[in-house]
Amino acid sequence: MTDVLKPDDITQVEQAVQWALGNNKTLELVGSGSKRALGRPSQTDMTLDLSSFTGVTLYEPDELILSARAGTPLAEIEKLLDDNNQQLDFEPMDYGPLLGQPAGQGTIGGVIAINLAGPRRIKAGAARDHFLGVTAVTGRGEAIKSGGRVVKNVTGYDMCKVMAGSWGTLGAMTDVTIKVLPKPETEATVVVEGLDDAQACAAMAAALGSSCDVSAAAHLPDHVASYFDGLPKAEAATVLRLEGVAPSVAHRTAMLTRLMQPFGSVVTLDQADSKKVWRSVREVAPFAADSARTRPLWRISTPPAQAHRLVDLITPAAQMFYDWGGGLVWVAMPFEGEADAGSIRRTVAELGGHATLMRAPAALRASLDVFQPQEAGLATLSRRVKESFDPRAVLNPGRMWAGV
Repeated sequence: MTDVLKPDDITQVEQAVQWALGNNKTLELVGSGSKRALGRPSQTDMTLDLSSFTGVTLYEPDELILSARAGTPLAEIEKLLDDNNQQLDFEPMDYGPLLGQPAGQGTIGGVIAINLAGPRRIKAGAARDHFLGVTAVTGRGEAIKSGGRVVKNVTGYDMCKVMAGSWGTLGAMTDVTIKVLPKPETEATVVVEGLDDAQACAAMAAALGSSCDVSAAAHLPDHVASYFDGLPKAEAATVLRLEGVAPSVAHRTAMLTRLMQPFGSVVTLDQADSKKVWRSVREVAPFAADSARTRPLWRISTPPAQAHRLVDLITPAAQMFYDWGGGLVWVAMPFEGEADAGSIRRTVAELGGHATLMRAPAALRASLDVFQPQEAGLATLSRRVKESFDPRAVLNPGRMWAGV
């Protein structure tokens, strides 16, 4: 028996999982492999390669629905949508460059499996909020189907929401159906220059609490600002995106500019530069650069009003920037191979929220809690869900937490 099982259809996926059950083997689920370096390192016996499951099987632009096999490249889907002036509204990032791999290798199944989202999450939600239907094989070796082709089709247990963000620990997805949306006619970004972290968090809170309908907000401190394309200056920039039809964007840009003027100097980016900035934010540009790839990288979610305290509580030598209105903070540790997990966990415990180690050597990821440790009740619930789908822990065991 080869170390890699590569099924071509769902029946063969069922047979592969049933074979693993019958032979006491564990399976690592892989599509393109672009996210293999995320989470705890695999300690499985075999690889279940789902890269043969490719192709868009249904696309109805007027109904805002797309179905595809789980191994379909995300780049292929985004190109198809772009040709029809539509988009994935949750704006998924590409982890390839951040993990030292080529861009454009991720799959739609991988996007759903780790519940990806980009800067628009504050308005549009994450992948699970656009996930309508799934066909998958559980760790019991049984094919299941949930959801369908309409937005409101759930009565009772919504299996799509459970599968999204499960990191392949509950089932091997073979087909997915997602909601798509029209692209905005235009966009602009209001930039407030020169703010420190505390001032920036206050400015973002004011912007997001206004009637300007801001679709993304981020603060780019001066030590990383030069990595973001489209900015007029390589200095601290607090960036606020507005999207929609042109007259509305122009009106709201004027409103937001007036609102932000008490905080500092304000400039406006046109659509071309705005897209460049937010692409850099989405792809975590400062920490995808060659010079930063050997440093452990954390993704910390904390109350926006407290986020600016991170730099003092962790270490002033860390580099960071703030997304989603300051509630999400990307933190690159200053030294290669030093994740400083103790400091990170203590800080998150003090401020509230959770932290995920997004990039580190395999040995380090194996020795630490990559994901936020769960409190007892939630950990018990996670185990019960895992046991419901995969009672013998065949699929991606330990990918998220040891023993789960």
